[in-house]
Amino acid sequence: MRLNLRNCILTEEFDYGSLKQTLSAYKNPRVKINDLLKKGHIIRVKKGLYVFGPELARGPYVKESLANLIYGPSYISLEYALYFYGLIPERVETVTSVTDKRKKLFNTPVGNFSYRYIHPSLYPHGVTLYKMDQYHSILLASREKAICDMLYFSDDMADEAQIEAYFLRDLRMELAQLRRLNIREVRRLSRLYGHNARVFRGFLEKVK
Repeated sequence: MRLNLRNCILTEEFDYGSLKQTLSAYKNPRVKINDLLKKGHIIRVKKGLYVFGPELARGPYVKESLANLIYGPSYISLEYALYFYGLIPERVETVTSVTDKRKKLFNTPVGNFSYRYIHPSLYPHGVTLYKMDQYHSILLASREKAICDMLYFSDDMADEAQIEAYFLRDLRMELAQLRRLNIREVRRLSRLYGHNARVFRGFLEKVK
């Protein structure tokens, strides 16, 4: 059965439908699934979503793909996206995402996943489909959108000096990284995102 599972399910992450179909030869697939869970061959991330346990795993599961699957629609953004792009130095353990549904936090056996609510009118702008490998493509904020999302959930910034302190001192981003942002995209998003994004746009135009 171990070989059959791994021949039928190619990724480390899979849903209940895939698992049930693979175990369809069993009279009661649910009983077999419970047995696999009890033995640690598979791990339940949340209801209907699983990863392989250490004995069956062929490689690491993709946390970013799980983030998209655990709660949606959603895309990875905020601190985790900044870390993913190498814009901030500190490692971010919780995978942070944005959704146009209610905010949620999931503490799972494979890590923590948080979701912040954003207005549906802002949700689709700047979301990219990022190819991790041949099996995984994830919904991810662009660099510019991830920054605008950070500003969206921050207190109002009084001026460009406060913006500069926020990014260079608090988040420890480098000015050279900010200068590499797409200024046209920042201008476009700033028209949608409001005050903080507009202040950031002004700061970026000065340092470009």
